[in-house]
Amino acid sequence: MGLVKETTSGIYNLLLGLWVTFKHLFRKPVTLQYPDERWEMPERSRGTIVLLSDPETGELNCTACMLCAKACPVAAITIERKKDPETKKNYPTLFTLDTTVCCYCGLCEQACNFDAIKLTGKYEFSVSDKSELLYEMDFLQEIGRDVKYVKKKKAAKKAKKAAPKKDTGEKSAEKPAAKTAEEKKEDSNEEDKAKDKTSGEPKEKGPEDKTE
Repeated sequence: MGLVKETTSGIYNLLLGLWVTFKHLFRKPVTLQYPDERWEMPERSRGTIVLLSDPETGELNCTACMLCAKACPVAAITIERKKDPETKKNYPTLFTLDTTVCCYCGLCEQACNFDAIKLTGKYEFSVSDKSELLYEMDFLQEIGRDVKYVKKKKAAKKAKKAAPKKDTGEKSAEKPAAKTAEEKKEDSNEEDKAKDKTSGEPKEKGPEDKTE
């Protein structure tokens, strides 16, 4: 009895699988023929980290301020720096990224104020040797040369200009115009008349003035 049940179940599952395959025979395939075809990665994909360079001079934007290294929660970034005696500015002599511990959180990119580091949509960096996942500064700069970016300061200025002014709906209170001498005189006359009226009215007798 158990053998018949297992045989019947096997035939049913086989036919079910064949039916699913048969339905997809007449549909347009969705499989990409990698590596000839690739998915277009979203703009804010968090893939391989790169170092950005100035498109005009080709030099790194990094000023070795150490903000990205301090913001990294897993200490994947190591930086060493020196000061240029002529310009008095710091520059990195060593920039190492350990991708074996990197969690691709994006905090390094957010902390950077100089558009020097960015997470990209690149992902084809599989290797057979684990030591090759330790990226040096030259390699990070090279893979980041074709990465386009918008400077944060310029983007902030454009956003500030484009932002509409908030309409609170409240008009500024206007100060009343100064009264002329004639208006002041009329006001004083009215006040005098009001005083005369109040003084001419008979006063109500108090309980001490009433006679029994």
